[in-house]
Amino acid sequence: MRLTSRGIGPADTLLALGQSCLDRGEDGQAFAWFRSAARGGDARAINLLGRCHEHGWGVPADPVQAAAHYRKAADLGDGWAMFNLADLHCRGIGVARDDEAAYRLYAASAAKGNAKALNMLGLFHESGRAVPADEAAARALFKAAAESGDCWGCFNHARLLIGDGAREEALRWFRLALDSGFPDFYRSMAAALAPHPDPQIQALAAEALRLAESRKEACR
Repeated sequence: MRLTSRGIGPADTLLALGQSCLDRGEDGQAFAWFRSAARGGDARAINLLGRCHEHGWGVPADPVQAAAHYRKAADLGDGWAMFNLADLHCRGIGVARDDEAAYRLYAASAAKGNAKALNMLGLFHESGRAVPADEAAARALFKAAAESGDCWGCFNHARLLIGDGAREEALRWFRLALDSGFPDFYRSMAAALAPHPDPQIQALAAEALRLAESRKEACR
């Protein structure tokens, strides 16, 4: 939370109340708190209104409204809004599909310290999407995302290490991915690793599936 010279500011309190409501499934009240915080021009709150509109938390899902809120918060310098708007451009939801715009926004978000954006940039460089394919750049970005604690960065870094034959190092990063993941990630990891012939990798897939089934997201 952002602090003022006097301590926690009004927006911080409103955002904390909204997040608490969201955690309890009280989406309508969460939206009201975020809207109150956004009235003061807080970029974080505006970004969270975008999340509410994107996912239908307290309001009907509306990706066009989500994109408008993300764009406003991104213009105010919010790194998560940049990432969220990039995701919409990447998928063509609420905005035109635009790989170049997505790449620029992911890069801006990464410059703000967002490790998840580093991972997305790695995927773009690996696939040659919006930029020429560059395996070395992809590897460097995945490693940077992994070292910053992003679960997808850990997974993708490990995935390439497996291809290199660096099995033990890959297993270490897969385990770190399990430590920092969330239910949807665990399900994806389980599906990706389950067909692998290595019993230890299969065991990681089983652990990922167990985590997906046993954990509830503490924060959305």
